[in-house]
Amino acid sequence: MAAAEAPPPPGTPMRRFSQRNALVTLSDINITPLLDLAFVLLIIFVITTPLFEANDIQVNLPRSGKAAQQVDRDNIRVVNVDKDGRYFMGRDALTLDVLEQQLVREAQANPELVVRIRADEESRARHFYPVIEVLLRHNITRISLATDPSNRR
Repeated sequence: MAAAEAPPPPGTPMRRFSQRNALVTLSDINITPLLDLAFVLLIIFVITTPLFEANDIQVNLPRSGKAAQQVDRDNIRVVNVDKDGRYFMGRDALTLDVLEQQLVREAQANPELVVRIRADEESRARHFYPVIEVLLRHNITRISLATDPSNRR
């Protein structure tokens, strides 16, 4: 007969896990924290993407009425003209010739291209008329002049 195990001496802690179970490896991966991280990053990108639009050049727009129709954002290229007559596409300052080359290239790739001109209200017409002339010369007729929507009638 097997000898019965003697109880541990008083005051010694009892062992909670057997030695056999301590050597078992974990074969399942919990992906819940990974999904949580992915959703948090997705939300951050969705919130911050509109902040990187081309509206970062400081331009005071003139006021006007309501827009006639809505255009798909992917088809819009924004050209900013500041009050000193400098041209910007995004954050890049461009000469009129380089701006013309880029717009012609994009118009050939996308026939639905709409060029939105954001000209400072203090800029003179001589600064943004050349952009319109360039567009019309290359048969880019979908042009939008941006205005300030805060005082629409």
